[in-house]
Amino acid sequence: MTPLSRQAALDAMAATGEAGTAEGKELDILVIGGGVTGAGIALDAATRGLRVGIVEAQDWAGGTSRWSSKLVHGGLRYLQQLDFKLVAEALSERERLLYTLAPHLVKPVPFLYPITRRFWERPYVTAGIGLYDTLAHLGSKVASMPFHRHLTNRGVRRAFPSIKPGTMVGAVKYWDGKVDDARLVLTLVRTAVGYGALAASRTKVTGLLKNDDGTVTGAHVRDLESSSEFTIRARKVITATGVWTEETQDLADTDGGLKVLASKGIHIVVPRERIQGEVGLILQTEKSVLFVIPWEHYWLIGTTDTAYHQDISAPVATGADIDYVIEHANVVLDDPLTRDDVIGTFAGLRPLLQPGVKDGTETASTQVSREHTVAEVTPGLISIAGGKLTTYRVMAEDAVDFALGEQRAKELPSVTDRTLLHGADGYLPLTRQVDRLAAEHGWETAVVEHLLNRYGSGIAEIEALVEEQPDLAQPLGGAPTYVRAEIVQAARNEGALHLEDVFETRTRMTYDQPDHGLAVVEEVGDLLAAELGWDPERRAAEVDAYKARCAAEDAAARTTDDPAAAAARAAVPSLQTL
Repeated sequence: MTPLSRQAALDAMAATGEAGTAEGKELDILVIGGGVTGAGIALDAATRGLRVGIVEAQDWAGGTSRWSSKLVHGGLRYLQQLDFKLVAEALSERERLLYTLAPHLVKPVPFLYPITRRFWERPYVTAGIGLYDTLAHLGSKVASMPFHRHLTNRGVRRAFPSIKPGTMVGAVKYWDGKVDDARLVLTLVRTAVGYGALAASRTKVTGLLKNDDGTVTGAHVRDLESSSEFTIRARKVITATGVWTEETQDLADTDGGLKVLASKGIHIVVPRERIQGEVGLILQTEKSVLFVIPWEHYWLIGTTDTAYHQDISAPVATGADIDYVIEHANVVLDDPLTRDDVIGTFAGLRPLLQPGVKDGTETASTQVSREHTVAEVTPGLISIAGGKLTTYRVMAEDAVDFALGEQRAKELPSVTDRTLLHGADGYLPLTRQVDRLAAEHGWETAVVEHLLNRYGSGIAEIEALVEEQPDLAQPLGGAPTYVRAEIVQAARNEGALHLEDVFETRTRMTYDQPDHGLAVVEEVGDLLAAELGWDPERRAAEVDAYKARCAAEDAAARTTDDPAAAAARAAVPSLQTL
């Protein structure tokens, strides 16, 4: 995916004539929203042989999907709520992603579930996690993750030396999955494009096209890069816009539709060496579930769960949010964290589906089911909301089935349960050739493992860039966990249009490097300018825009509430045409 391929997709989707004419050929399905659900829908439709287009007003995964807890899991929380169907469905999808569809992106991760009371609590927890494991193994055709294990207090100390003495009498160790959520979405879009989908990020839907009887037959869109406007015709329009669900539905001038509640969750990032442990933790708080998740060179800790009423386009972490996460993590940490340990933060909004349709009522966010709903808001316009990242594939299948109708869906069933995502084919054999790849390019084995876990067999694209320009094999000067080729890869093959697209979606540097990765912003700017043909003025504008955004987020982190944080963030508008 490149700027040229994006423009070609827009040209192919643009309808300049009447529906059905050569210059106005309509899509079978137009997907609005480029998060994990929309990307999944585009892939599902494309692999059924449908003519599908997908547009996203921001970068891919820009709304919610890149700011999650980065877990692929069944959800012990929902098991506590006796939502067995949702848990079983999610665990089934977890197995597919781990062992078939995306083994390069989704990895097993062990967690400790604390036992804080002797005698009665262990049997209770064992029953729940035992059921969790059983649901995961039922019907599984692959070697699933290990069953849970019991740890004594001494065993807990061995697995997690930083645990505070006296905070638990033991634990149950169980396994779940973790994922780079932004790269999952990006990979879904790339895979869909490989099967013929037309995809364009930074393309905003400004209105819906209707025929004389009120049926939605397409959308009016604006290319935010060029400010040009045009129309896309489609037999069905599916909106998968998360917290923008109601806003998108309102374009149809209908009183019906799905209602969602925006719930904010924030995470903090601390260096891996700051906490001694080889497993993650799952902790119950009075407001949410707190995860302490091990990644390659850092810990991800979160999340919060609070209703959000500010500008949904740019949620940010407040100082109070950060202090809340630190305070609850410190309950179990022997060496308490402070603000000085935090190298990055991020915030996102969960689109929680509300009961019924839009009626002005609201439910506490912690009481809302994560099951999804597909509904025809008005003839021709289908809306999907709810669900969770883990079950994106099921949501996508349901949405396309709904759009096709029962009979057509039976004739043209989904095949995404066995369609490998880009980079999955050939990944496992490459994991056994790490030493060879390291020797060929002068990389440390850790670098090869890093690349394999981001690109899978797509590491061949990185190798091709290095062969073309050998200095791209070198690490970034101020972020040595990334190599220079990854920046060029983002622009040449992954559709990056702006500098912030690289820092926030193609890499995790905006939060996994100190100070938002600003130590490498000039180097990244040079690499992107050379690849995308930016002149010095454009390059400077891109760097300045990213620096200003980082400063605004830092200012928000010094506030104590959402209104103040939103005001600080709003001081710098979201990325405009540069």
